[in-house]
Parts: sequence; structure tokens; C-alpha cells
Amino acid sequence: MRRATMIVLAVLISANASAQEPATATPPAGESTAAAAPAAFQPAGSTKASKRRGSMVGYIEDATIRTELRLRFDGGFGVDSPDRAEFFYGKCGCYRDLAGSPLLDADAPGPGPGIVTDLDFQQFNVMGQFAVSDRLSVFGELPLLQSIRPQSFVPGTGSFGNMSGIGDLKAGLKVGLVSDERRSATVMLRASFPTGDAGKGLGTDHASLEPAFLYRHDLSDRVSIESQIGDWHPFGGSRGPLPTDDKFTGDVIYYGIGPSFDVVHTDKVRFTPVIELVGWHVVRGFETKTLLTPLGGDAKGVNIVNIKVGARTTFAGGSLYVGFGRALTDAVWYDKMLRVEYRAGF
Repeated sequence: MRRATMIVLAVLISANASAQEPATATPPAGESTAAAAPAAFQPAGSTKASKRRGSMVGYIEDATIRTELRLRFDGGFGVDSPDRAEFFYGKCGCYRDLAGSPLLDADAPGPGPGIVTDLDFQQFNVMGQFAVSDRLSVFGELPLLQSIRPQSFVPGTGSFGNMSGIGDLKAGLKVGLVSDERRSATVMLRASFPTGDAGKGLGTDHASLEPAFLYRHDLSDRVSIESQIGDWHPFGGSRGPLPTDDKFTGDVIYYGIGPSFDVVHTDKVRFTPVIELVGWHVVRGFETKTLLTPLGGDAKGVNIVNIKVGARTTFAGGSLYVGFGRALTDAVWYDKMLRVEYRAGF
């Protein structure tokens, strides 16, 4: 947790420094102070702030604090190490069948007996966010339908079929540090609870906590840049491959940046292409990697970077995003992903 605490402290100090910028300017002769006050520092929720450009990204977390409903479908392809740091699902169930080996782990929670070398997945996720105030919101996420479809296994290790059900429940809050017409700087704290069946590959079998810093800056009425940095910190988790090893699970730092530009901008509709670069760094943990490393390989230091290309169409009352992502590195969570997302604000 020390790393997670340091991240939150750093972003709080940075955002606090930004918030200390003067909110008023000396008015020219003949003008009132109220007339000279910069519109950029109108309180969130005011008439001017409510007209600001909404978030356009599809993969980076949204820094906006508002009441909204989000429906999201993900289709991922080419997962080759699903139990890496127990980030996607729990430690491979293949360890339960290693009688006589020091790697035997009768409590390994993941699906088995086969060792997956290629897996596809689908997920339908519903998220509801409620703005308690202009600077605070609470939210919950529920994967109503999650499924995994293994495509291939290490020969001789067995296999298992398609699995589906409810995934791990997530809930959290967002705190706005800076919120004006042009900028949103937000701290997000999200917790994950092991409600998914880990034996079916639908959950991690442990809880986690994610402190993250989200930032959005509107450079103009048509151009924005959005970013994030956070730490996924697990609680519990499986033991390492050997009884003397550290936990199989471990922290994962994630980050991303995404510029967007309105190519269509009218009073009724906006069409906005967006490019996002998203990355993950595995701080520690293990993986049952089957192609490049032996059973129980060390995942410490693995870096994964994806590029996401998509577009958001904004209309009265909501927006629709369609985007496609693919891995830029040899290490992957998934090789390719399709995302379709609908947001409705209230």
C-alpha cells in the first residue's frame, strides 16, 4: 500500500498547487470585479461549467463527476497469459494436478486443468455513477455477463470449455480536486470484490483497491487531452509457484493518454475521433506463461502497451463510443479488443 499512498499524495500536492492559482484578475478601469472574473474558474455544476466539453475517451477513465449510466461491451482476443499477477483471472487451476511436484497448489483458484495459450473473452458491463455534489460522486460497476472462450492449450495438460456468468463487482468514488470550464483533475478510488466464479475464469478470487489520478484538459472547444495514472493493488491472492515465493498476485501500475478532436461540431451532434495510448507495468507477481517461460515464470517488470483508435458520437442526452485496440508490445493482456460503449447523463 505504500506505493498506492505515495501516488495519491503526489497527485494531491500537484492538484493543490494548481488550485492555488489566482481565481480573479484586477479589472480594467470602469469594469467590475465580477465582470473580470475568469470563466475558467466557474464552480463545477454552474451554468457555464455544465456546458463544458464532455469526456471523449473510451479506454482511459473519465475524470468527469456527474450522474450517469454507462453500458459497455468488450470483446477481447488473444489472451495468452490470463493468470499473470492474477490481474485477469486467478492462478491457473493446473497447479491443483501437479501431485508430487513442489509446484502443487491444491488451492489454486483458476480454471483447469489445461494451461491456456490462447483465450478470447466477452463482457457486458453496467456502471452507474451518482454525483453527491459538484466535487464528489460514487459509482458501482457490475459485469452482468462475462464469458471466456479458450482457443488452445499446452499439449498434454488437458483442457476446459467455455465459461460464463457474473464477474467481479467494483465500486468506488471520485473526488474532484480541480473542476472548471477547461480542466478536471480527479482522484478515483475503486475497489473490486471477488463475486465472480474464479474456477470459471470469471474473477480473481481476491479483492483489490485502485487509487488513480485522472486529468482532462480542453485545449479548445474542439480539442481535448485526457490522461490517467493508477495502481491496482491486490489483497490476498494465491501463494507463489513455490511455498517460499512471494504471492502469485502483485501490484500493476497503469497509465494512459488520449487526445481527441471534433471533426463534426454542431448544436445537436458531435463526432470525435480519439487515439489513446494505454500501458501497464507489473511491479511483481508470477504467471503460468506457456510459450516463452517455464511454468510459474516471474512476471515482475513486464510492460504492456496498447493503442486504441475509436470515435465518440455525442448527441442530446448521451453519447456512443466505438473503438478498437491492439497490443504494441510482445507481452499482452489481450492482442486485440473491440469496445462499444453508451453513456447517458442525468
